[in-house]
Amino acid sequence: MAIVRWDPFRELATMQDRINRVFGEVYARRPEDDLMLRGDWIPPVDIYENEKGEIVIKAELPGMTKEEIDLRVENNTLTIRGDRKREAEVKEEQYHRVERTYGSFTRSFSLPGTVDSARVSADYKDGLLTVSLPLKEEAKPRQIAVTAQIVRQLTEVNASVTIETR
Repeated sequence: MAIVRWDPFRELATMQDRINRVFGEVYARRPEDDLMLRGDWIPPVDIYENEKGEIVIKAELPGMTKEEIDLRVENNTLTIRGDRKREAEVKEEQYHRVERTYGSFTRSFSLPGTVDSARVSADYKDGLLTVSLPLKEEAKPRQIAVTAQIVRQLTEVNASVTIETR
């Protein structure tokens, strides 16, 4: 018999999901409840710092074109907006199940003052938006050489030296 760790929070989350299904998601937390996340859906993101010293934001935006994505940097805030539309060739009554989310979205991220907003770049490939936020030169870590000075004090010694030769 395998030993399984009991996690009371997992059971609470499962119970909340069941209750939400019973009440038709009426009391579920909605994305519009959070001021930082607005829209019909919220694309997931990863944020990390790469080996070049840039902050990188990767956002999953499948099924969109680059023209449908609005990316702006204003007042040290990066904002990603867009609108993912449902496929027009499939009629509403033809669907058996719809699990993907459609509609507008907005994601905003506060940028540190060390980001050089004039050099921000973005690339969109295979449904993944990659935003590179380079740091200002003065914010990048740099190696500082340490110099040391050795001060020698010579003392006068009144001593005679005798050299013997053989």
